[in-house]
Amino acid sequence: MSKIYKLLFVLIFLILVVAAGFTFTVKEGFSAIVSRFGKIAGVYTEAGLHLKLPWPVDKVITYDTRNQYMDSGYNETLTNDKINIILQTYIVWRIGDIQKFHTSIGNYDAAQRHLNDLAATAKNSVLGNYPLSSLVSTNLEEIKIDEICQVIEEMTAQSALANYGIEIQELKIKRLALPSANIGSVFNQMIADRQKYVSQYVAEAERDSAIIRAEADARAAEIFAQGKLEASEIDAETERMIAKIYGDAYDRNSNLFVFLKKLIALENSVNQDTTVIMRANESPFDIITGKY
Repeated sequence: MSKIYKLLFVLIFLILVVAAGFTFTVKEGFSAIVSRFGKIAGVYTEAGLHLKLPWPVDKVITYDTRNQYMDSGYNETLTNDKINIILQTYIVWRIGDIQKFHTSIGNYDAAQRHLNDLAATAKNSVLGNYPLSSLVSTNLEEIKIDEICQVIEEMTAQSALANYGIEIQELKIKRLALPSANIGSVFNQMIADRQKYVSQYVAEAERDSAIIRAEADARAAEIFAQGKLEASEIDAETERMIAKIYGDAYDRNSNLFVFLKKLIALENSVNQDTTVIMRANESPFDIITGKY
């Protein structure tokens, strides 16, 4: 019985040794290349168990094909309006062509160095076509960061896939800085941009103020004209009423009316300091003599 157990143990051990030598496993999210005497014998991108020849005939090289993240270095470049800026981008990438990646690079450190160089070249090429206001401006309509990132990403992705089998999933600007020598000029540009809006707002305010003043003057003139018209109507009505009162008084007692009118005229003509040379028989002084 013990011999049977020993045989089973040896058999299982041999099976495990053979399985380990003739098979390998590819995990989910990984790919593998089987190299036979330095040449590629097979490329395996599906997860699962696969066959191979035992070492040293076949060698299995496994690569992580999931998305990878990296920060690029700080690159100083020149904009279209000759302003130096410093950019840092981040890149999300993955191995798209496992065979090309293996033959051209073969490891992740080298891949990140090559991606950093490709991104730097693309940034220098693209940013030379855009002014600084496309990155920094008080006017949101002038900012074109998304467009710039898209063009840089497309240029980098084409070169990375064609030369290294790397797919760029995303490339964006992470940091933007200015050399100390350029900070003053950028601030002056921002102040000038802001002053342009200040001048525009002042002009609009003066225009609105002039419109309001003109409307107020027109309304005041209208009110004044209406008041003057109403005053003239009141004066006319008053004169009419006075004339009617005088007429009624004359009709009732003409002599008394004439006497009072002359007396009023006399009172209005003289005061205590007045010296008058007159003919007593002329109106209105004839009331003094009683010959009227």
